[in-house]
Amino acid sequence: MTRKDFEKLITGAVAAIPEKFRAKLENVVFIREDEPSAEQLEENGVPSDETLLGLFEGVTLGDRGSGPWELPSRIVIFQGPAEAEAEDTGLSVAEVVQDTVWHEVAHYLGMDEHEVRASEKRRKKRYNH
Repeated sequence: MTRKDFEKLITGAVAAIPEKFRAKLENVVFIREDEPSAEQLEENGVPSDETLLGLFEGVTLGDRGSGPWELPSRIVIFQGPAEAEAEDTGLSVAEVVQDTVWHEVAHYLGMDEHEVRASEKRRKKRYNH
């Protein structure tokens, strides 16, 4: 998949977020990168046999200041791992990107990893029944 096509998947995944959550996406940018860096993996405690599909970097919505000098938070979606996850799971790359965008937006909104995982389980139950 080309970089441009993958970026379109990210844009589509952001557009699919319900408006009540999308309206809260202030001072946050979505970025596509090929792979997570060794530093990103280490900082996030990722075991050597695993990787990251996405990463939230920055200040959560509830902790943001009000000044224009505050740098934007970043949500990074990693193309290589997303494509590999799609191949491994049988999901489409678009589905992996959408799930990853949702996951990282939840972190931006202030949810910790445990809360995000619980929310993902509830969401999957809701849509699979």
